[in-house]
Amino acid sequence: MASRGVFSWSVVAMLLVAMVAGAAAATKHDVGGTTGWSIPPNANASFYSDWAASQTFVVGDSLVFKFQTGAHNVIEVGKSDYDACTSKNKIGSAITTGPATVPISSAGQHFYICGVAGHCNAGQKLAITVTGSSTTEQAPAQAPGGPAPAGSTPTTTTPSPESASGPSATKGSSSATSLASGFPMAVAFSLVFGFLI
Repeated sequence: MASRGVFSWSVVAMLLVAMVAGAAAATKHDVGGTTGWSIPPNANASFYSDWAASQTFVVGDSLVFKFQTGAHNVIEVGKSDYDACTSKNKIGSAITTGPATVPISSAGQHFYICGVAGHCNAGQKLAITVTGSSTTEQAPAQAPGGPAPAGSTPTTTTPSPESASGPSATKGSSSATSLASGFPMAVAFSLVFGFLI
């Protein structure tokens, strides 16, 4: 009977660790850093694109738009509306209450503007590119003999000495993500089998 109780608590502990590690892997991006979501300082039209270039966005992350309610808003739009600074074909509803957290739920390009008159034209707009998920840092290698996708350059994937000896740091990875990816299994084995790995 005692082993049944230990097993039940072990399962509960594993689930809790997995949930905490999953939450730790997601990143909240404060749009614009300390400036927040406003008309860019010094009329710097590239302010938000420069900020976005310094970030790595993956599905499961979220954008935090920090702005004063009534002064700004956030509207997701398509590429053509982003370029034209219009919200005629907005995606979803305008977010008018700040600060606002927007979850990133799909890969690809996402475009956001401020719909207050003149703000987008003054540079208050954001374009981001989102990759799959933090657990898929490398695309799978193509099967041998398969055709290359149109418009791509065929390549041969050979493991580097670093990848043969263990994981290496890649652009956009963080120690928190690396820790979170191996941590749940080590704790799970420790809890279930009673020893540390």
